Amino acid sequence: MNATIIEACSCPMFCQCYFNTKPAAHHHGAASSHYCKFNMAYKVNKGSHGAVNLDGMKFWIAGDLGDNFGDGTTDWAELTFEPSAGKQQRDAIAQILGKVYPVKWGSFTVSNDGKIDWSHQGTKAVARLDAGKSGEIVLNQFSGMSAKPVVIHNLKYFAVPRNEGFVLMPNEVEAYRKGAKKFEFRGTNGFMITYDISSKDVN
Repeated sequence: MNATIIEACSCPMFCQCYFNTKPAAHHHGAASSHYCKFNMAYKVNKGSHGAVNLDGMKFWIAGDLGDNFGDGTTDWAELTFEPSAGKQQRDAIAQILGKVYPVKWGSFTVSNDGKIDWSHQGTKAVARLDAGKSGEIVLNQFSGMSAKPVVIHNLKYFAVPRNEGFVLMPNEVEAYRKGAKKFEFRGTNGFMITYDISSKDVN
């Protein structure tokens, strides 16, 4: 599978979870807590799982890595497919994601289907779940020394063996607006990334 993600989280730019096992601290008055509440809007550029074609699929993952994932245990995640996704496609994506994110979730659920709008034009990337009612990510390219994007290379994305680099794009908003674990953050971490994984890369 070759896929591109519009991704954002509650950590300051750039998310320290890619360098540590403890997310950023968030202060609530005198108290503070560590978490990384994220949204990932996926678009499969090209992919297959056996005879199942995954080309063009879009899906959404929201969740929280928890206060410390050093032992491989994370808090929660919820996966949303578009209505057009077939059962075999859904099963295939679930299998692949288990290899991409090989962690033990405290809770991993699949929510009701939702329409996903996904676009990247110029310096802006936008993804919305149910027209923004259920989820929203709006990213703007970080300004570097030129008009070219700022990209972090040679940094691993979870268990994926290959990626084209983290394109730094702080968020205007990253929100998950459904269920009991709603959240919304503005001006925090965001990036786009394209990765590639195959059956030869995993056990």
